[in-house]
Amino acid sequence: MAARKEKLFGDRVVAVNRRARHEYDLGDAYEAGMQLIGSEVRALRVHGGDLSDAWIDITRDNQAVVKGMRIPTLDHAAFGHEETRPRKLLLHAAEIERLRATVERERMTIVATKCYFKNGRAKLEIALARGKKQYDKRQALKERDAKREAYDAIREGKTRGGAR
Repeated sequence: MAARKEKLFGDRVVAVNRRARHEYDLGDAYEAGMQLIGSEVRALRVHGGDLSDAWIDITRDNQAVVKGMRIPTLDHAAFGHEETRPRKLLLHAAEIERLRATVERERMTIVATKCYFKNGRAKLEIALARGKKQYDKRQALKERDAKREAYDAIREGKTRGGAR
């Protein structure tokens, strides 16, 4: 019974926006709750979600809303939901104002980077982001490939020299 409770209420990552790390330079990160309906929570637990097109908008009445996040529908749900409807984020007013000021002042955007469950509640990690230029993306890919080649060379050297 304890293992089942731990499985239900433990931290579990549902979706990660890997594309955001490639497309943007990420800055400060925030944790926000999401205002979801029942079928959305169950669909997140069963199928996960998609954050690749998710971004956060701050409305005129100081509400943070995630747009473009896809939560698949369940076939057997009595009351379904729309896959990409805007969902309100639960943040403190001071955090929303800080995000709004940074976006307006520094011309940044807010992207969703990770969706997970924490103590049985769905959370969304959001981050301030500045778009990368094309040459920055190419440079990042070159660095990653160089690190991978160096690691493979070291690993190959250890296995070849250490097996005596």
